[in-house]
Amino acid sequence: MSPSIHSQPSPGAFAVATHGLIKRYGRETALGGMDLRVPEGAVYVLVGANGAGKSTTFKILMNLERADAGRAEVLGLDSAEHGPRVRAQIGYVPEHHAQSYRWMTCGRVLQHAAAFYPSWDAGYADHLSRSLGLRLERRMGGLSKGQTRRVQLVLALAHRPPLLLLDEPTDGLDPVVRRRTLTLLAEHLADTPTTVLVSTHHVHELDTLADHVGVLNEGRLVAQMPRDDLQRTVRRYRMEVPEGWVPPPELQPGELRRSRAGRDAQCTLVGEERDVVERLAATGANVRDVLPLQLEDAALAFLPDEVTQ
Repeated sequence: MSPSIHSQPSPGAFAVATHGLIKRYGRETALGGMDLRVPEGAVYVLVGANGAGKSTTFKILMNLERADAGRAEVLGLDSAEHGPRVRAQIGYVPEHHAQSYRWMTCGRVLQHAAAFYPSWDAGYADHLSRSLGLRLERRMGGLSKGQTRRVQLVLALAHRPPLLLLDEPTDGLDPVVRRRTLTLLAEHLADTPTTVLVSTHHVHELDTLADHVGVLNEGRLVAQMPRDDLQRTVRRYRMEVPEGWVPPPELQPGELRRSRAGRDAQCTLVGEERDVVERLAATGANVRDVLPLQLEDAALAFLPDEVTQ
């Protein structure tokens, strides 16, 4: 039997857990019954195309939007019932780069935010600002997209919250600052007990940090598992196949990619390697090679070709 693509993490507390989460905008379904599980202390990477429902999920967790059905628990609290308490324990980088308090300087915005967080670490905020090259005298209204993102990152990290919700956190940053941001995040995780739920189009950037992965497609969580399980069970198989051959459907969660050239075929399939090879052999295929995938390739394999192109 092929492994579940929704394998449960090891028993323990969940920092984030959603139960049958549904959200609609008119006739469009943004979330179609999401059961997200983010273990406490994990770095969980949520992968999906634009419009898959990632940002909607974050907003519901923050109680910035209400679900039409289902519920969300954040740090043991129902987000719909305890919105202010939930938000106080979250460091949030939103998808958008719209500036708040456009008349304030960056430094004044940080001072303003510090008043709302008893755990605000002024020395750490200074360190983050210097590391990201933040010019505190600049007014928010005159910042570029990348400069605004730097302010948002400082605001999210400086109060050392137990949960970070990062929606495309490196979007708008140049390559040097992107690398610096990822280094700061790694240092933050080493120094501060934190759970991270991060949405990104650049999965490879988080390759050394991620330990759980979820794949969201058109509002549905089509895969969710520890990264080790993902990379062990999603592999590329090269084989010689008979005429008219098709891969076993039970090994294909969704629209996994495959290519064909004459009698040679290449498929990305899910399952324990020995079991997959046996099932392929039963269909007349002769497996010649089994190749591991990078984290990003393994995650994106669960999305249809037209989504990932």
